Amino acid sequence: MQSDGEGRYLRVFNPDNIEDLRFSVEKQVLDRKSARIVAKDLAVPVVAMANADGGYLAIGIEDDGTITGIDAHEKNMNELVRVPFDFCVPSVEFELKTMDVIDCDGKPNHILRMQVFPNNKVIANQADDVYLRVGDKSKKLNFEQRLQLFYAKGVKYFEDQPVAGATIDDIDLKVVSTYCDKIGYDKGDAEYYLRHNNDFITVKGGEDLISGAAILLFGKNPQRFFPRARVRFVRYEGNTAEVGDRMNVVKDKKFDGRILDQVNEALAFVKTQIREYTKLGKGAKFKTVPEFPEFCWTEMIVNAVAHRDYSIGGTDIQVKMFDDHFTVESPGILPGLVRVNNIREFHFSRNPKIVEMLNEYDLVKEFGEGVDRIYRDMAEAGLPEPEYRQSEFMLYATLKNKNWGKKDASWAEKKQDRAQDRAQDTAQDGAQDKIKEIIDFCEQPRSKQEIIEHLGFSSIRHFNERYMAKLLKSGQLVMTIPDKPNSKNQKYVKSTNM
Repeated sequence: MQSDGEGRYLRVFNPDNIEDLRFSVEKQVLDRKSARIVAKDLAVPVVAMANADGGYLAIGIEDDGTITGIDAHEKNMNELVRVPFDFCVPSVEFELKTMDVIDCDGKPNHILRMQVFPNNKVIANQADDVYLRVGDKSKKLNFEQRLQLFYAKGVKYFEDQPVAGATIDDIDLKVVSTYCDKIGYDKGDAEYYLRHNNDFITVKGGEDLISGAAILLFGKNPQRFFPRARVRFVRYEGNTAEVGDRMNVVKDKKFDGRILDQVNEALAFVKTQIREYTKLGKGAKFKTVPEFPEFCWTEMIVNAVAHRDYSIGGTDIQVKMFDDHFTVESPGILPGLVRVNNIREFHFSRNPKIVEMLNEYDLVKEFGEGVDRIYRDMAEAGLPEPEYRQSEFMLYATLKNKNWGKKDASWAEKKQDRAQDRAQDTAQDGAQDKIKEIIDFCEQPRSKQEIIEHLGFSSIRHFNERYMAKLLKSGQLVMTIPDKPNSKNQKYVKSTNM
C-alpha cells in the first residue's frame, strides 16, 4: 500500500495476488479470459501484448471476475498453452504459472496466469494480422501502422545501452533494495536483482556493463552521466517569453536526481504554482476551481519524464507556465506509431523500464489511456482541448486556461501570484518603505530587471501596478529613453526635481 499524498492509500497491482487478477480493471497489462476461449482468439491479446509492453493473461477468470477455473478444460488448455508457439509469428516469450483457487461453485480449482513478455520484433498471428495493446483493447493495425511499428521495433531501446565509465559503485543499492521490497522481489539481494532482471547489469568480456536505465532509476548521481536528464520549471509573467531588459521570468527551478525523485519533487512544486480562481456559481455561491484539472498537468509532466528521448543530451524537460497557458517540452519526437493525430488512441513506450517503475509507484495512473483522459477532463472543465505538436527533436504539449486568446486576461483573480509580494510588503513595513528603497536604489539609472532583483520581487505585474506606474506618474522616477518606453535598453532614474 502507498499514500497518494492526500491521506488515501493506493494498492499497487500484484500479478501474484488472485484478488488483483480478479478485480483490477482490465488495462494495458492485464486481461481476463475464460478457459473456454479458442486458441486463435487467445492469440489476439498475446500478440497485442508482445507488440506493446507485455502483460498478464488470467485464464480461468471471466471478464466480471468470476472464477470458473481451468480444471474442466484440460484438452483446450493444452491448445492454449501452445498459443505463443503455434499461433504467433515469430514465437513469443512467455511464462506460465498455475494458481490454486476456489471456483464459483465453491470447489478447489486452478487458474493459469500467462505472462507475455514484450518483443523487439513485430509479432503477427497465423492470419498475419498484427495487434497492439492499447488500454484494455487489442487493436488491429492497418498497413501504415504496422509499417511504423516495424520501424520502431527495429531500434534498440536507448535505456538499455551501456553507460560508458559507469560501474556498480555508481548504483545506490539501498534504493534498489527499497524498490525490491515494494515489488515483492525475494529471489536475492539488490545486486542479484540488477544482474538478473531487465539487463540492468550485463557482463561482456568479464566487464560489468551498466545500463542507462540502471543509472537513471537507481544511480547515486544520474546527472554525472546524463547532465540534462532533469526537469526544469520556468514561470513567466505574461503570455509570451521575453528576453533582455523585458525578460519576464519570475520562477526558475531545476529538479535533478533519480527519475522517481525528479517526478515527485517537480509535481509537488508545480502544484504550488497552479492558480486557483473564484467564480460565482449556481445559487449565487462562490466556487473555487483550479486553473487546470490536476490530472491533466500531472499526466503531461509524468509522460514527459517517462517517454522523453534520453539519447538527446543537449536539453532538459521544460515545464513552462504563462498567464494563459501551460506547456511541457519533452526532448524527442513521438515514439513508434504514435502520432499527434492518434495520440489519444495509441501508446508505445520508448523507455519501458522507466515506465514500469513509474507505474509501480502509481505515477503512470492511466497506463496507455492517460492522454485520452486529459482531453476528457479539459472538456469537462470547460477548457480548450490540449494541443500537441512536434518539431524536429521536441514534443510540445500545451494546456490553455480560460484567459487563452484574451487581450485582457481578467477571467478571475489570481490568488497565488501576489501572495509572496504582499507578504514582503507587510514584513518591510508597507509600501511607503518599499517606494523609498526603490528611489534610493535608482540614484543611478537602473533597468526594471535590476530593480526587481534588488527588491526581491517574484511578480513583475505586481511591481508594475503597485510601484512603477505610481512612481512614473508622480514624477519620482523618470525614463532614460522617454520617447521609446518599451526599449530593451530602457532604464529608470530618480528625478532631479525631487
